Amino acid sequence: MTAVSPGRSALRAIWTGGLLAGAFDIAFAIVFYGYARGSTAARVLQSVASGWLGKASFDGGAGAAALGLLTHFGIATGAAAAFYGASRVLPALVHEPVAGGVLFGIGLYAFMNLVVIPLSAAPFRPSLAPASALPGVAAHMFLIGLPIALCARRFGPDPEPV
Repeated sequence: MTAVSPGRSALRAIWTGGLLAGAFDIAFAIVFYGYARGSTAARVLQSVASGWLGKASFDGGAGAAALGLLTHFGIATGAAAAFYGASRVLPALVHEPVAGGVLFGIGLYAFMNLVVIPLSAAPFRPSLAPASALPGVAAHMFLIGLPIALCARRFGPDPEPV
């Protein structure tokens, strides 16, 4: 059994990874899917809330936007927890965090767009057209997967050797 260095814990790795990935991803979504396409930050957040509320989220004002923000960070923190758990079984994910984070980001993009969003109440389906999918995959690789992996390596205890 390895000793845990001060300041390193599973909770810190998950919390920090979720907060960073959530912040980077929502900033990307607001710029890429919001402002660049003539929309607003509130509308982007309401689209996240539409997973719970369907079309009604777009009439929900600030409350629906707040639900979207909370949901977004909940998903990011859940993704960080999933990565952290996987890294306990596959230590290479944190020993090689760039590769581990990039691969995790690709898998997360596929899971969100092929499973989560289609099963939600969202009134839209994700586009897999290259103009939409390629920036989305890149964002998941470098703005979500990589920060989560780097936080798991930096703030989490070293995984036990297999």
